[in-house]
Amino acid sequence: MISNISRLLSLSTAMIVASTAIAAAEPSAELIAAAKKEGTLTTIALPHDWCGYGDVIAGFKAKYGLEVNELNPDAGSGDEVEAIKANKGNTGPQAPDVIDVGLSFGPSAKKDGLIQPYKVSTWDSIPDTAKDADGFWYGDYYGVLSFLVNKDLVKQSPADWADLKKSDYANTVALAGDPRTANQAVQGVYAAGLSASGGNAAKAGEEGLKFFAELNKNGNFVPVVGKAAPFAQGSTPIIVAWDYNALSWGQSLKGNPPFEVIVPKTGVVAGVYVQAISAFAPHPNAAKLWMEYLYSDEGQLGWLKGYCHPIRFNDLAKKNKIPKDLLDKLPPAAAYEKAVFPTLEEQAAGKEAITKNWDSVVGAAVK
Repeated sequence: MISNISRLLSLSTAMIVASTAIAAAEPSAELIAAAKKEGTLTTIALPHDWCGYGDVIAGFKAKYGLEVNELNPDAGSGDEVEAIKANKGNTGPQAPDVIDVGLSFGPSAKKDGLIQPYKVSTWDSIPDTAKDADGFWYGDYYGVLSFLVNKDLVKQSPADWADLKKSDYANTVALAGDPRTANQAVQGVYAAGLSASGGNAAKAGEEGLKFFAELNKNGNFVPVVGKAAPFAQGSTPIIVAWDYNALSWGQSLKGNPPFEVIVPKTGVVAGVYVQAISAFAPHPNAAKLWMEYLYSDEGQLGWLKGYCHPIRFNDLAKKNKIPKDLLDKLPPAAAYEKAVFPTLEEQAAGKEAITKNWDSVVGAAVK
């Protein structure tokens, strides 16, 4: 079953295994030296406006002096996994060292032998439910699906998924990715289906496809990948996206257009993304140092600045490491009271139904 999370801003204490001693640890001098000898880290699918990654990457480069080779910033989780597969014997610049993917992609990548284990110094402060026990993958941040609304073009913002079917929203609704490959888009379809099915996770994938098929038939669905540029241009007036992306894109436009971020009343799906190191990483030590940085206090606060809830949020809060101004920029906790975290099994079932049947049921090629 899907477990209800009453307060997204504060993960259940049962999930947290605090270890301030370990949380304060630093990467070893040996690891730093080995990473600097490699000189480069190759990332993939890290848009600078996603979760504050632009500043996070800059912080890593400034701290350790490594170059960061950034591949295909707009790729989806499926594309990242395929990039590892396609470059197994390649030590050149097209082989990713690390990936940041939707939760369901972590276990499958482990099963396929595509990632390698590594436990960061702050390992014990990552919730047990958000990491692989053997260290192959580990949660990094989370958020909920929301509606980013262009208030120049949409005067009455939708309050829930069912509202998106109204004729008022003709040619307005877009997904933030291709639902055949991008986890954010898959979860958007899943969330719509969870709402339509009255919270029945077993039917969420099927109902989500029906929901978007109806949107497409009625002319409300826009088959364009939603992000800041098309939002500003008016081609995607409503984007279904993680709340942190919606907030980041809206803020980046500096009021042109004015925007609103709506957490729907039902089908409030929370999603955890995970990090992993490629089993064939050309720069394995740089990859490990990158993970150490991401899970340090500095790296975690970097994500929070990008409107994401870092996985060590409770640990940081307990140690009074979170500046109040960062908390004040997040949506009110009340909006998240109905948030649910789908299990790996539920996500896998939903993902399979959506990615395999999108073309036949919805028939809209998102580009």
